[in-house]
Amino acid sequence: MNRNLLKLHTLLNSFRWRTRLTLWLAALFAGLVVVGFAKLAETALGLFFMLSNEHPWLPFILAPLVGMLAVWLTQTYFPGAQGSGIPQVIAARRLAAAGHDVKGLLSLRLACGKVFVGSLALLGGFSSGREGPSVQIAASILHAAHRWLPHTRALRSSDLILAGGAAGIAAAFNTPLAGIVFAIEELGKRLETRTSGVLISTIILSGMVAIALLGNYNYFGNLKVLPQDGSAVIPVLVSGVVCGLLGGLFSYLMLLPQNQPDFALWAWRRRRPVLFAGACGLLVAAIGWLSGGLSFGSGYVVTEQAVSGQITLPWHAALSRYLATLISYYSGIPGGIFAPSLAVGGALGSSLGELLGMAGNGAVMAIFMAGFLAAVTQSPITAAIIVMEMIDGHEMVISLIAVSFLARLVSARISPELYQTLAMNWLPQAEKRSANPP
Repeated sequence: MNRNLLKLHTLLNSFRWRTRLTLWLAALFAGLVVVGFAKLAETALGLFFMLSNEHPWLPFILAPLVGMLAVWLTQTYFPGAQGSGIPQVIAARRLAAAGHDVKGLLSLRLACGKVFVGSLALLGGFSSGREGPSVQIAASILHAAHRWLPHTRALRSSDLILAGGAAGIAAAFNTPLAGIVFAIEELGKRLETRTSGVLISTIILSGMVAIALLGNYNYFGNLKVLPQDGSAVIPVLVSGVVCGLLGGLFSYLMLLPQNQPDFALWAWRRRRPVLFAGACGLLVAAIGWLSGGLSFGSGYVVTEQAVSGQITLPWHAALSRYLATLISYYSGIPGGIFAPSLAVGGALGSSLGELLGMAGNGAVMAIFMAGFLAAVTQSPITAAIIVMEMIDGHEMVISLIAVSFLARLVSARISPELYQTLAMNWLPQAEKRSANPP
């Protein structure tokens, strides 16, 4: 009897460790892919700026052609890869929990399409980020790993999707803590005790890959923070209200194609998606030309230079980035809005910081970045933690959380939750009805 119990105990431990090993290997691979995507996207964007600096007229040719090619590839070979990818992951998790197939939303084929077509879009100068796509990429990899578990009931597919999506954020932003918070706040709304340990270790491993390969760097450097006293109140209040209003409007505008599908412009987009993408490319090129190139790409480089005090952004930087990001999203290319939203917030902080008597203050810009991102995504804790980790600004955590919750409060009066609402597009009609009962 004791021998049988020992065999059973050994078998159970074997299952546990084989499960962990499979997940950890998948997490390491997801981290490698996300880092490779970052490098490829950086190379594509660098090539775009090199070409456009030599030939200022080139974006008017490159953006429309790249936009049309990217949308044609997406529609033909990678349907389900368009947009940021976060709504697809939310929808896939709901479907997987209900026992439905999710290969139209998450697969290794879609992950490959997201990497290459998403990088191609940046070669055209579109205002898009790689963080949202990284969520879908990593979720696809972890979902695929489910079939290699020693027992498919060891962990639910929906839990692996959640872990993969959060691992994508952790690796893309080089912020493991933000990945865990994102899993709880946006993707899953909760983590169960029986699986949280394994899944959190998976998220951290993926983030550690980014740190190992790219270094433990901060996107926007180490800032001299605001004193945590009464002087931080005014920037927090102004940012919370302004970013809440503009971010809520941004979300409302992004949801227009879904909320008003019969409007002529969106009807044309459904009939002629490739031609529509070309028209969007022309608009992106025009906005980039008028802004002196400030609206092209993800916005990381410009924002980093502004936050560190290397450059001063003009008043129109926030407006041009705002419009270019909306149009890039409307085009249907694979691309996210996290990085452009941070760029909009940083530009707002640069402009309004002067009115507040804090011109060139990187900490004020960080507050606006967190506020705008929180207003757009309505995930305030994720926004605060992402900005805190990206600037190594742990002393600012109270200000960042305060502005994020205020901006979210204002934004919620204007628009519903962006990603949760967009996810409805990817659910079957029966699932939509159950999610929104009469």
